[in-house]
Amino acid sequence: MKRITTTVLLFLILSFVAITTFALQADITKVCFSPHGGCTESIVKEINAAKSEILVQAYSFTSAPIAKALLDAHKRGVKVEAILDKSQRKERYTAATFLANAGIPTFIDDKHAIAHNKIMIIDRETVITGSFNFTKAAEEKNADNLLIIKSKELAKIYIDNWYKHKEHSEEYGGR
Repeated sequence: MKRITTTVLLFLILSFVAITTFALQADITKVCFSPHGGCTESIVKEINAAKSEILVQAYSFTSAPIAKALLDAHKRGVKVEAILDKSQRKERYTAATFLANAGIPTFIDDKHAIAHNKIMIIDRETVITGSFNFTKAAEEKNADNLLIIKSKELAKIYIDNWYKHKEHSEEYGGR
């Protein structure tokens, strides 16, 4: 009896490990580091390939190439929405104003000390994340990292979190 109990217990433990290990299928398609690591270029490439939807969450967003790529996607009929940190209301140049004035739904998350996410979810399959802010300084001066991951399962987790933040964010009308 003890041997059967041990065997069943071992089977359950190994099954749990197998399930949790393989529950999330993900393909890391790009890893880059700044400064001068091509992170901005990689983000723009993913935005340019978007077909249906781009959800953005950002702390600091001043990158003209990324903002322009989002506008171009919006013009091609891709649904683009952005949630940004409250600091973006006061910045001299911010993509918040650029996006909002271009008709892209833009929201300010002011319910946290800092809304410090730096993510994009593209076509419910691609997740862009890392310490890399969507800024010129991140590309040219800062030491940051960026991951581009293809995974519908991971994207769903990020999408759910994005919508939780949208619920408590305020729409930004631009200046």
